[in-house]
Amino acid sequence: MPDPSRPDLSALDGLPDEAPTSAPDGDTTVDETIVLPDSVTPVALLGPRDELLRTMERQFPRTEILVRGNEFRLSGPARDVDIIDRLLGELIEIVRAGQPLNRDAVERSIGMLRGSSQQRPADVLTANIVSNRGRTVRPKTLGQKEYVDAIDANTVVFGLGPAGTGKTYLAMAKAVAALQAKQVDRIILTRPAVEAGERLGFLPGSLNDKIDPYLRPLYDALHDMIDAESIPRLMAAGTIEVAPLAFMRGRTLNSAFVILDEAQNTSPEQMKMFLTRLGFGSKMVVTGDTSQVDLPGGIESGLKVVRRVLDGIEDIHFAELTSEDVVRHRLVGQIVDAYGRYDARRGPRGEQR
Repeated sequence: MPDPSRPDLSALDGLPDEAPTSAPDGDTTVDETIVLPDSVTPVALLGPRDELLRTMERQFPRTEILVRGNEFRLSGPARDVDIIDRLLGELIEIVRAGQPLNRDAVERSIGMLRGSSQQRPADVLTANIVSNRGRTVRPKTLGQKEYVDAIDANTVVFGLGPAGTGKTYLAMAKAVAALQAKQVDRIILTRPAVEAGERLGFLPGSLNDKIDPYLRPLYDALHDMIDAESIPRLMAAGTIEVAPLAFMRGRTLNSAFVILDEAQNTSPEQMKMFLTRLGFGSKMVVTGDTSQVDLPGGIESGLKVVRRVLDGIEDIHFAELTSEDVVRHRLVGQIVDAYGRYDARRGPRGEQR
């Protein structure tokens, strides 16, 4: 029985125009015509000024892609033609789900189809987490989809990865969704009070004035997901709490979605203290990047230690995000990789090798 939740993609069956030939590198060259279903207009897949078509052409330079009406005519290596065939089916499903396409979505879909994962791009890119004011938060990469799935499946999840991979943002979206679904009674967001290049004691004002700038990224993410006028009310009622990690000592956090951000700046003792705050009906997500530790010299990162201590325990999951999951400017991923190579060339004391 066909799955009624899936669109009928039978109209995408290829219609070979002529017999396959052999390419110089040994890959079979094929010609194929793909007819789009009537429910999808070609412009939805081509993008403004054919931007998305140009993206496909850049990704498959050995394949000729011609569009005539509602037909895509492909001529090139069989492997490339097969991926483009499947890509069009995935893009059609994304469009039918009401999500507009862009260059980033097309490039990420191609990357998934070229990989070995069984996850379908349409399943990844249409997995809505939370919506607010017409904006929907959803994973944009396969690694992000596996990360949010791990949060659903486990009580404690560690999100590890470089800047820009959405570790904290997606965790907060899951927290807001859990609160809206009444799975938890409150959200608690916390960070260790260790900064790069500053100390809180040198900042002017009261304690709240000192910690507010440091916690500002968490507030900014909240404003993306919850109406701004609701946040002061929810915080006053204790439904949402944003506080430094030191404020967690001595507490038991029941029926809460708890997020520890910038966890690479915890000491092993602080990490143990935080994790043992876990109460009944709660979920914890710990995020951090072990390549950006700001602790004073001689203190080992609690995020590095906890992997060795807790790895293999049931209901605790370590999710690894990489430069491929960076969803900021495309250069950020390349910058992350470049610094990784640079650090690999340096010894443990910073000398060039």
